[in-house]
Amino acid sequence: MTTTMAQALNAALRDALKDDDRVLVFGEDVGALGGVFRVTDGITADFGENRCFDTPLAESGIVGFAVGMAMGGFRPVVEMQFDAFAYPAFEQITSHVAKLRNRTRGALSLPMVIRIPYAGGIGGVEHHCDSSEAYYTHTPGLRVVTPGTAQDAYDLLRDAIDSPDPVVFLEPKARYWSGEDVTFTRTGPAMDKAVVRKTGTDVTLIAYGPMVATAMETAEAAKDEGWDVEVVDLRSLSPFDDETVTASVRRTGRAVVVHEAAGFGGYGAEVVARVTEQCFHQLHAPVLRVTGLDIPYPAPKLERHTLPDVDRILDTIARLQWNDTPVVAGA
Repeated sequence: MTTTMAQALNAALRDALKDDDRVLVFGEDVGALGGVFRVTDGITADFGENRCFDTPLAESGIVGFAVGMAMGGFRPVVEMQFDAFAYPAFEQITSHVAKLRNRTRGALSLPMVIRIPYAGGIGGVEHHCDSSEAYYTHTPGLRVVTPGTAQDAYDLLRDAIDSPDPVVFLEPKARYWSGEDVTFTRTGPAMDKAVVRKTGTDVTLIAYGPMVATAMETAEAAKDEGWDVEVVDLRSLSPFDDETVTASVRRTGRAVVVHEAAGFGGYGAEVVARVTEQCFHQLHAPVLRVTGLDIPYPAPKLERHTLPDVDRILDTIARLQWNDTPVVAGA
């Protein structure tokens, strides 16, 4: 039976609520409405208003309240509703959520999850669509994860709720309605591990969140160009799984990083730096990026012009110096 990403997230929340009385779900419109994207649909009806409830429209207050709840022994799961709506809570996240364990020398931890629907693909404008992952990954003390599949949506959210550390959980809005067969048994890889979605020999596509499906489409289309493309889904943006990523790039000798966020200062720059530093002598060409444009998310009819697509990724793969000989250490 096909399960959408939104349904998988709903199932993860339900199972967490069943398994642990300390888990609470709250945020704007997550109660009777079931959330803007219906991720919390029916949870209040089934678990009661003490376990899943609405809050005032005050993101800083939502996160601040969650900090107190986590300090008091609960495991809050809060929803920010939209990516750019989370910015009023940014001070709470960076100054308190990320630093409390360090500030108390390990005496206190914050086992809480901040769910943020993020990125584009739904025709929203800048306050309803943003790719803010670099802000959170730049902040020590936060785990940052993002699912690219419905199965990972379930597995990662269950792991995030169980984590002793605060987790920023980025949910790609455009993939909420994409589905697959999902196994609700938590047999997947650890939360901080990347996975190879498709093996290949010629080039590694490194993607995450909303771009995983696009990378897989590109890998299929690349066969017509004679390229055998490997796809790595990062899953965890912080911490970063150097081992899986660099092993793939060393095998293929080429890499392209794909993300929807703007390119300048974007998360992909960190990935390029790490891959270049660790795989320099195995690279046949510089590591390239395919990113969103350095502009706010545009009006709905223009959005497709800024989001990376199969053609842009294929054009970038074509620039990878296919006629050059790799540099070999000591040669």
